[in-house]
Parts: sequence; structure tokens; C-alpha cells
Amino acid sequence: MLDLTNLRKDLNEAYDLKPNPELADSMQDIYQTMDRVISPADWAIYAPYVKAINDLKKERNAVILGHNYMTPEIFHGVSDFVGDSLQLAMQAGKVEADVIVQAGVHFMAETSKILSPEKTVLMPDMAAGCSLAESITAEGIEEMRAKYPGAPVVSYVNTTAEVKAASDICCTSSNAVQIVDAMDSDTVIMTPDQFLAQNVANQSKKKVVFWEGSCIVHELYTADDLRAYRELDPEVKIIAHPECTPAVVAESDFTGSTSGIIKWVHDNKPSKAMLVTECSMASNIADELPEVEFAKPCNMCPYMKKISLEKILYVLHTMENQVEVDAEVAVKARQSVQAMIDLSKKLGL
Repeated sequence: MLDLTNLRKDLNEAYDLKPNPELADSMQDIYQTMDRVISPADWAIYAPYVKAINDLKKERNAVILGHNYMTPEIFHGVSDFVGDSLQLAMQAGKVEADVIVQAGVHFMAETSKILSPEKTVLMPDMAAGCSLAESITAEGIEEMRAKYPGAPVVSYVNTTAEVKAASDICCTSSNAVQIVDAMDSDTVIMTPDQFLAQNVANQSKKKVVFWEGSCIVHELYTADDLRAYRELDPEVKIIAHPECTPAVVAESDFTGSTSGIIKWVHDNKPSKAMLVTECSMASNIADELPEVEFAKPCNMCPYMKKISLEKILYVLHTMENQVEVDAEVAVKARQSVQAMIDLSKKLGL
């Protein structure tokens, strides 16, 4: 656990982090990417951190990989590459920087280390875990293999390195159907997200069997909630993530991964949109789409929200919280992740 008192003491001794309206005014090029969702007063608070981080990235030869669920000041202010799990995994394998800061959750940092073992990977908060990743172990994979002999195991990237190492191939929400369909077996084991697996099964020609894990953000949405919201506002387009239940997906106008959701909103530009996923998604695309009014019902991921500008600056300043993966586990996990990346490229995903 980070000691926030000492963290703040160390940072304030090394950097001028007081709210600075003049500095904020000089950084309008960055602010205009988020001014619909970040007030000028808040930007004056964030600007000193954004400047310090961006300056320190140059000194450290570092890049920040920002997941779509990061808050706007991180997503727009300091991230060098942004995207969903697949996009960030692909970037992690080809960045030329010496240091990767993972603005996401712990399994993503492990994935970056697996794909770039020679690089230093920093995690702003080691407590930024994932309920879905923690729902399964390598032993759970072996249980599924025993139940379904010969069936390949397709594991979501939202898993630990040990689970990836025990799997045949990984997938993300954006490529899950295509990965499953490409397996050379009539039966495919999917872990750990039961709802993603059920939604894949509804689109796939394969028999999909699954581990009963779920995401604490997406499992909370219900079809009744969506129907009630649509009755209140018939114009709204409801866009769901496939980690939601099949009933929620059935009530939606579109279902897709985080990158798929962003593309759909950009392409269709509905007058009103409700994103049935993590809260920060709408905030991060709001300034790009001023013509779209985003409905507010959403669920927040407490793990993603553990990442802050303050913690990013601290790990870059101290080079603490370096992520390591056991070498033998990393080799096997890399094979599963790389198999996903290679197949995704082959399929044109």
C-alpha cells in the first residue's frame, strides 16, 4: 500500500504542485481535449501534475499506456497511448521507451511486462486489481480441462499471468467471437467471464463452456433498468459492453468492446447515448463529440479509480512499484498473449 502522507510530502518537496491558473492557461492545447468534463478550477489543480509527469517522461524515456477507463486528466493529459486491453497489449510489445507506466489495473501491467520483459514496467498502485482476474486461478483452468478433455482454453486478458500461462490463447472483448470460432475444436472453454462467454456463445458456431466469474462493474446492470431508462427517454441509444448479461445485451442498440463502443458512437453520432460500461468512457470521448449528449447512469470501477496523477508522478519520480513476472510463467503467458495478437492480425481485427 502506498503511504499517501509520505508520497505527498516527497512530491511537494520535489515539484511545485500548487494549483496554478497561469500554468493551466498556458496548457490550453491539452485542456481543450477535456474541457467539457473538467472545470477550469479543476484544470488549475491538475495542470502542475500533468506538466511534471510529461517532463519526467522525457527524462526517464517513459511512456504511459492509458486504458479507456482512466479519468480524463490521465487519459488526455499524460497518456501516450490509449485504448482497450488488446490495443494496449499490442503497444506494450512494440514501444521503444525504457519505461512503461501502466495506467490501468495490475493484470495489464503484467501483460506489458510479459510482452516487454526487458523494459521497466511501473504500476502506480499495486492495489489496483480486478475482481474478474481474481475470480480464477491456474488450478481453475485445470478443473475446466478435466471436465472437458481436449477442449482449448480461451482466457480473457483480464487474468493473471499464471492463468494466461495455463491457457492456450487469450482474447479480449473485441476479438472473443473470432478467437473462439478459430479454435480447432467443437467445444471451447472460456474463462473467467461467464457473461462474455454467454454472449460469445450466442454468436458462435462453437459449443462454449465457461467459468462462472464476472466483472463487478458490468454485472450490476439489469435489463429492467435499461427498459425503464428507455421509457423515460425513447431517443437514447443504449450501448453495452459484452461483459454485461445477455439480457442487458438484448436490450441494447449496440454491443461492443471499449474500442468498439467508441467507434460506434463516432460513426453514428446519436443525439443521446447511454454507455452501459465504466463511467469514464463517456467522459473521455465527450469533447470529441459535442453533438452527443451522454446519459449519466453508469458504474464506476473502484480498481481503475485507484490510479491518479499523483500516483503516476510518484512512481515515475521514485521508480518504485516495478512489476515482475516469474520467468517460466512469463514464457508460457507470452505464448498465449502472442497467439491472440498474431491471430487478431491474421483475421484483420
